[in-house]
Amino acid sequence: MLAPTKHSHPDRTIINVSLLLLERLRARRVDGYDSLRRYVRNAVIGGDLLLMPALNLLYVLGLVEYRAKTDALEYVGPNEAV
Repeated sequence: MLAPTKHSHPDRTIINVSLLLLERLRARRVDGYDSLRRYVRNAVIGGDLLLMPALNLLYVLGLVEYRAKTDALEYVGPNEAV
């Protein structure tokens, strides 16, 4: 779910998980996929299910890039995306 409804819990939405991931990636610049998965699992109930849609949203917005060699995500910022 991308748009919250009156029945959705505000902490259990893709937008909230994207915000949590963005804050962590902006602070660390590069973080491993497993580390991000553990972080979201501990921060949000049901975060495992929301992780991939949240990462997809950040990727489509051009804010993160996936590095396959290191299995990590890198924050590239709004103006640094190719």
